[in-house]
Amino acid sequence: MEDKNKILKFQIFSAVFVAILGTLLHFTYQWSNENVIVGAFSAVNESTWEHLKLVFFPMIIMTIVGYFYIGKTTDNNFLCAQLLGILTALLFIVVFFYTYTAILGTNYSFLDIGSFFVAIVLGEYVAYKFMTSRPRCNTKLAVTGLIILFACFIVFTFLTPKIFIFQDPITGGYGIIDKWISLKY
Repeated sequence: MEDKNKILKFQIFSAVFVAILGTLLHFTYQWSNENVIVGAFSAVNESTWEHLKLVFFPMIIMTIVGYFYIGKTTDNNFLCAQLLGILTALLFIVVFFYTYTAILGTNYSFLDIGSFFVAIVLGEYVAYKFMTSRPRCNTKLAVTGLIILFACFIVFTFLTPKIFIFQDPITGGYGIIDKWISLKY
């Protein structure tokens, strides 16, 4: 019972941390005068993909912190739970955004911001439920999944696929490289 309380408290703290840091990451690239290192971890444009960074990187930070704080109390399923929680949050944002914009024909900031917070709570809840249900999992697979996601977020900031999820709806550009090219010409 004590383990569940410790896990729950950590997941609540994590949700608050992710919400605050994720909100700040929306602005840090501009605040840094478009520093490319900051851009690797912050939203560099208004594309859906770049907004996923606002959830992913704070959740990765909390995964690392949590591994040392509560990882031992979760029967070795902490990393699997965190991966599942992160994927849930990311997928919720994507599915919610494209579903409601298809239905309404446009996007609304209040729905986008609201879905960000709902995604965080949902992701942390899924991770909590997975950790406290004690299923067995493949930690190596979870670590591999987290590393692949991390690499994709970094690489696709600079070498951005020309797919709709990566396109900035305001400028029509993709990632940092397109931003640099459009500024030169």
